[in-house]
Amino acid sequence: MALFVVGFDSFFWSVDSPRQANVGKTIWDSLEGDLKSRLENLEAEVISCRRCPRLVEWRERVAREKRRAYREEEYWARPVPGFGDGEARVLAVGLAPGAHGSNRTGRMFTGDASGDFLFPALFRAGFADRPKSAAPGDGLALRGLFLTAVCRCAPPENKPAPAEIRNCLPYLEEEIRLLTQIRVIVALGGIAYDALIKLLATPDPFRRPPPFAHGAIWQARKSDGAENALWLVASYHPSRQNTQTGRLTKAMFDRIWRTAAKIARKGE
Repeated sequence: MALFVVGFDSFFWSVDSPRQANVGKTIWDSLEGDLKSRLENLEAEVISCRRCPRLVEWRERVAREKRRAYREEEYWARPVPGFGDGEARVLAVGLAPGAHGSNRTGRMFTGDASGDFLFPALFRAGFADRPKSAAPGDGLALRGLFLTAVCRCAPPENKPAPAEIRNCLPYLEEEIRLLTQIRVIVALGGIAYDALIKLLATPDPFRRPPPFAHGAIWQARKSDGAENALWLVASYHPSRQNTQTGRLTKAMFDRIWRTAAKIARKGE
């Protein structure tokens, strides 16, 4: 497969700390008008959500008890919004914030082993301007890609309940609706893949999605003139369990992002 380096004409911007007052303002400053307002409103709605009592209790308890290595840090301990390029052509969807990762830092895939594997891959593919995501305010910028998750609160044992997934799915659905340039969605893990299938399912019996497998690709929506095609690409989740056992290797992950970039570039 040929290497496609992302060459979107989109812009870069830095992501400041979500602990600031107007959390979404810096992220969406490069956008204008109604889209910017709607994304800011969605972000504020996500952050204030308390729909799932079990998750609210867990995320706040983790923040009080803390891990020894982060004892001096203030945990975010709220739902984590998506972030990235508002004109992205690629949407990456994970499972949920890590208890001592995103639940601590307030930014998706930031501060844990999954992010340590993900961001170097995004950098190699041209989707990120640096290979490390340390904390909000570190200057990291994403280009052509928006990063989000099925669930916005850290779940106990990384296992959200079905009802908790259902409560969160409207946020993901709204992101997909607002990010109108999206052409490819990368599902990071089987739970994300199944949730996206539910959102993107079509009654067309000839376009049934394949079962989850690393590298599986499904055309969720055909181009009909009014709408552009939308593709779903499946990947193993970059969890420590998958990466340390060799189930997901660097080469395997790089192929996913090269595929996403190749599809996204079609029709530019």
